[in-house]
Amino acid sequence: MVVAAHSKLRVPSRTRTSTPRAGVTVAAHAMLLALLLPAAVSGQSWPDGWNVRPDRSGADLSEISFEAMPPGHHVTSGPAAIYWRDGDEAAGRYQVEFDVHLFDPQGRREAFGVFIGGRDLAGAGQSYTYFLIRDGGQFLVKERNGNETPTLVQWTAHPAILGWADREEGGASVLNRMRVEADEDEIRFYVNDAELTSVAREGRAEGIAGMRVNHALNLHIARLAISPLER
Repeated sequence: MVVAAHSKLRVPSRTRTSTPRAGVTVAAHAMLLALLLPAAVSGQSWPDGWNVRPDRSGADLSEISFEAMPPGHHVTSGPAAIYWRDGDEAAGRYQVEFDVHLFDPQGRREAFGVFIGGRDLAGAGQSYTYFLIRDGGQFLVKERNGNETPTLVQWTAHPAILGWADREEGGASVLNRMRVEADEDEIRFYVNDAELTSVAREGRAEGIAGMRVNHALNLHIARLAISPLER
């Protein structure tokens, strides 16, 4: 990811991208990551501009490894948490694209994905709408309002979501391309260009966009980008 100072995207006018698209292949990085990942965790030393908040107060952040690893960032999670940059704020008609590689989940079906509409993310009144997938091919849409987490769309299976078993033979990871489109009246959710579901906008979309990673996951985030919704 390219980490830089960001202005608020009240009326989106340019793409914010988390990673350059040229140069190094994903396959080459997958091989490198397989060698590097057993390294010790980095504690609370996050990449420049990033914030991390665990779900549970008092959770041990030293169990989270979150580091820049071009192209993108790598997360080896401990407690479930959200990750965001304060400047990644969006309103109006926009989309968030999230390209994420899942490494061997070792049989766990923990969820990961993106959130939008983030407000007061470091405070007691934190709120956001989140879109998650998990190994086995299911997705979920929920909200957080303080300590409450109402479900908008229950866990639902969809063939567009790729799981660990769907990786290429000998592959070190499996890639899913997630996308959230915030239109005038609705929010649409996609994986690998297939529309999975939608919900009414109803004030859910204005705010910071970021990512959510649940317990004990090993992910490479190749792209996290906010851009205007053209269509």
